[in-house]
Amino acid sequence: MNFTGAMSFLVGTLIDLYTTAVMLRLLLQWVRADFYNPVCQFLVKVTNPLLIPIRRVVPSIGRLDTASVMLMFVLQALGTWAIATIAPIPMSTTQILLYALTKLGITLLMTYLILIIAVVILSWIGGRARHPLIPLLYQLTEPVLQPFRRAIPPIAGIDLSPLFALITIRFLLLLLGW
Repeated sequence: MNFTGAMSFLVGTLIDLYTTAVMLRLLLQWVRADFYNPVCQFLVKVTNPLLIPIRRVVPSIGRLDTASVMLMFVLQALGTWAIATIAPIPMSTTQILLYALTKLGITLLMTYLILIIAVVILSWIGGRARHPLIPLLYQLTEPVLQPFRRAIPPIAGIDLSPLFALITIRFLLLLLGW
């Protein structure tokens, strides 16, 4: 791997990690998680430096924290622009914005893919252990799994909703080209 490839990887990874942190914070606000939870406190401390100045300018719309959405979109657009500049890959502003939007959708789907797999593994090994992350995993995945649970009742006591949620997420990822 050459220097430009390594730099593209580094910039992309750092932008993706921070975007995921902002996205998790937004999702935790959406499910009304306990923000005294240490995991939530970590996300708040990591995301506040960029989020607080934006919140002064961009108001929330109902329960939607539009400042977080704007920050994620701007981060992805800047990351795409930086990688296109480093690589160099010719991209128009429209292509950068569309790619940033697509990347946000992929990040959301991948986040839920990982969260659902984690919940499934926890259900096998005793998911009611005492770790601050465990209740957050269940809170985050419940809004996604609930529609599948209503459509597909448990069969012989086995909940197949995570399986069908994962299949749906993978299908959507394929539609987005990932």
